[in-house]
Amino acid sequence: MEQFETIIGLEVHVELSTDSKIFCGCSTKFGNKPNSNICPVCVGMPGTLPVLNKKVVEYALAAGIALECSINREILFDRKNYFYPDIPKAYQITQTYYPVAQNGKITISTDNGEKIIGIREIHIEEDAGKLIHDSKNNRTLIDYNRAGVPLIEIVSKPDLRSAREAVAYLEKLKMIMTYLGISDCKMQEGSLRVDINLSVRRAGDKKLGTRTEIKNLNSFKAVARAIESESQRQIELLKTGKEIVRETRRWDDDQNMSFRMRSKEEEQDYRYFTEPDLVPTEIAEEWIEQIKAAMPEFRDQKIIRYQKEYDLPEYDARVLTSSKKMADLFEKTADLCKKPKDVSNWIMVEGMRILNEKGIEPDDIITQPDKLSKLVLMVEQGKINRTVAKEVFKKVFLENADPEDYVKEHNLGLISDEYMLRSLAETVLNENPRSVSDYKKGKTKALGFLVGQTMKAAKGKADPVLVNKIIKEFLDRQH
Repeated sequence: MEQFETIIGLEVHVELSTDSKIFCGCSTKFGNKPNSNICPVCVGMPGTLPVLNKKVVEYALAAGIALECSINREILFDRKNYFYPDIPKAYQITQTYYPVAQNGKITISTDNGEKIIGIREIHIEEDAGKLIHDSKNNRTLIDYNRAGVPLIEIVSKPDLRSAREAVAYLEKLKMIMTYLGISDCKMQEGSLRVDINLSVRRAGDKKLGTRTEIKNLNSFKAVARAIESESQRQIELLKTGKEIVRETRRWDDDQNMSFRMRSKEEEQDYRYFTEPDLVPTEIAEEWIEQIKAAMPEFRDQKIIRYQKEYDLPEYDARVLTSSKKMADLFEKTADLCKKPKDVSNWIMVEGMRILNEKGIEPDDIITQPDKLSKLVLMVEQGKINRTVAKEVFKKVFLENADPEDYVKEHNLGLISDEYMLRSLAETVLNENPRSVSDYKKGKTKALGFLVGQTMKAAKGKADPVLVNKIIKEFLDRQH
């Protein structure tokens, strides 16, 4: 059977988390009223001039350093000219000839071990506006809030060979960007968007096949499906002796297939030229060193440290560091209550269960470390039992409720009155003579049933160890 190889390169647009846009002071906040975050610079009014946001360059440099790129000491901006409603000034300011960083790499884990994926370049550019197609009223609306929001485009080398490798690459890239704190990478908000460049060739061939591009994918699942679909489409063309046309395609997630947008011959001539309103920017060595010194501890380093410092299994360390938000919650909580294993268990078991049930991303956790620390210590100090603690944890995790206040308001504190518990236990024993008889006959499971009934009578607020002790004393006395 004839074998084929898929060659994949990815272009990833990462929206930077600066407070203001790349060339003006307008807010970058997502979700504001349409066309409320705009000014004459954003909408390309005649006579306006761009002023480069220093923070944008700093974030781009941080990304370049983290991805082990060579940093260009002088960067220039260029105009990419095209006429489309989402870009009102009829050109986009980008970097074509002198990007901020080049020749980096990411190491990913694959089925065959670790693999290095090359980064061709990272360049800075401004985002366009957003078109909203209103089919009901047969019109298209434009929101320019996103116009001028800063982006970096990270372009990989064609080193990826499968959908699984592509997703591993994207997950690692997203992890690095969020750990750096330069982007929230929320794909549902357009903070991370992916273009796929893909070709196939017969196994053993050295020459690359004809490449197609699939634009603007906004989920890792869509990326994986698009790669598998386009790879199979091209293979079928090769098998039947048909020509693969170099073209740009659009992915339809509902139909699970891509559609032709335009061929290479139809592509616009963007007439790139150096942006005349921005002077060259020199990157000083001191600035690079400052950014390097401020680099965070990344996931791979945390995994090793968690095992040594907190005595956690590697699996736990990997789960806890899979999101910077979750890693921060774990570390800060553990530092407050000095119970790292207990904190890990709560997050790993109850926390992950709630995230999965509610469909919440780890990066959207709102729990504050002081609240979670209180809960851990309340269990440790015997103020609540684990049954009650699970109920309280849910409130803490989903609503950032104060556990002490919640326990007090709902009267969930542990019943420590031994006289009351003995009274409840005695009632349970009197109501369940068969279980008492079973215990006397050596059926030890009956003890667990009687303890459970007593806990139920105490509305789950009793200390199960104390209840167990009381029940056993009563039963042993009746032998």
